[in-house]
Amino acid sequence: MNPIPFVMLCLSLIVNPALAQQPSQQPSATTAARQSSAEPAFDRLLGRWVRLQGGYVITIRAVDADGKLDASYANPRPLPFHVAVASRDGNALKLLFELRAAGYNGSTYTLNYDAANDRLNGVFDQVVAKQKFDVVFARDKS
Repeated sequence: MNPIPFVMLCLSLIVNPALAQQPSQQPSATTAARQSSAEPAFDRLLGRWVRLQGGYVITIRAVDADGKLDASYANPRPLPFHVAVASRDGNALKLLFELRAAGYNGSTYTLNYDAANDRLNGVFDQVVAKQKFDVVFARDKS
């Protein structure tokens, strides 16, 4: 019997778990700086936002450092967003939400955060009806 395959198997069983237990790489200073500078700005977006024209609701539960939002829409029943992201343009915070649920088929909200009034202002592009509406969402403080 040739012992080489057996020795190779034993070595691979010893080495692979040892590699898996190596300490993970720490994030670079650039990554850490980006995360720490992005999160406080995006944190202002958390909450329940009610559209003044119709009572539709956007709820933003969480946001990561890259601007991906954990958010949902209610009209009046809850609907998931296909896309929910925030971005920075200088000091401005911009949000994009896309709905693909029945009746929406890619309709989007393109919003800007108005810090002075604590509102989300922008446009709802209702692609099914081929209409655009100016919209304002106010933070629900209840």
